[in-house]
Amino acid sequence: MWTDTAITRRLGIAAPIIQGPFGGGLSSVKLAAAVSNTGGLGSYGANALDGQQIKDLVAALRKATDKPFAVNLWVNDQPVALPDKAAFAQFQAFFEPYYRELDIETPAQPVRFAPDYMMQIEAALEARPPVLSFVFGCPDSAIVEACRARGIVTIGTATTPDEARALEAAGIDAIVATGAEAGGHRPSFLKSAESSLTGTLALIPQVADAVKIPVIAAGGIADGRGIAAALILGAAAVQIGTAFLACDESGAPALHRDALFTYKATDTALTRAFSGRLVRAIRNRLFDELETQANALAPFPIQNWLSGTLRAAAIQQSRPELLSLQAGQAGTRLRYRSTAFLMIALMRETEAAVARLGAQRNA
Repeated sequence: MWTDTAITRRLGIAAPIIQGPFGGGLSSVKLAAAVSNTGGLGSYGANALDGQQIKDLVAALRKATDKPFAVNLWVNDQPVALPDKAAFAQFQAFFEPYYRELDIETPAQPVRFAPDYMMQIEAALEARPPVLSFVFGCPDSAIVEACRARGIVTIGTATTPDEARALEAAGIDAIVATGAEAGGHRPSFLKSAESSLTGTLALIPQVADAVKIPVIAAGGIADGRGIAAALILGAAAVQIGTAFLACDESGAPALHRDALFTYKATDTALTRAFSGRLVRAIRNRLFDELETQANALAPFPIQNWLSGTLRAAAIQQSRPELLSLQAGQAGTRLRYRSTAFLMIALMRETEAAVARLGAQRNA
């Protein structure tokens, strides 16, 4: 049975389907719980949350579902150099025209641009989510051991076989092998993201051959055919992002969700303009205008904070052209706005794809 894999057995879930974790306010308790309650593994991107917020999040997820779920963190164990006032003003100058256009005040420089990583780790260890997943690096082996001692399953994210080997060496329990087709950030950490753009179909078997722990395939998977293909190539599960992001239960604003069902969703590209890190998103006005200044923009996480200052006003004023519309290369294959309907379709389509393969073998 295709649903009986190393991942479903380890996590105690009915189907080898994991919802991709979304940062930037795109995750929601409602979506994660809906995926978990229908047999998959729901996820919540907690990279922007502080310690108390992570504790509150895990409590809310436990209240919403009695099934396993995952909390995702960005590995950020290196100190971030804060810009002086002059440098920050220079970076912020690129956004002044948008502040005027949206009729919002220029925000003051914050004390910090992202939560403290170790405080996030301490909070997650105390809250004990069933699964803790990581992107943008390899968590310290002591963190992995602390998770194991508390019964927390750990999942790392790799864009190359070498990254997968590093994660396995650190003691991670399973690895998401994410291909270049995936929406959102490219979570590379050994080499630059630009030099780590192997496609999903090529990456899955390479990672599966490189490590002994279970592999989860991600990138461009939006239907049962993609799930079946990933399992055949050596994955024990799939992680699906954009198709779940498009569901009404996600934290994405309606402007973003609606854009995923239009022809524009086929026009995605990779850019550092939104956050300072390479991200796949739908091309729009903000994408193109910031891209022309790419060499002068702020690094991560300063650029990420700056672009985020436009978000609330752009949503309120129905200005999708001024939002980061993250999306993968699933394009026009999205069909469902309900998480329950999407999960039913994924199960049925995968079953049918596996059956067709069996029939072809017996023909």
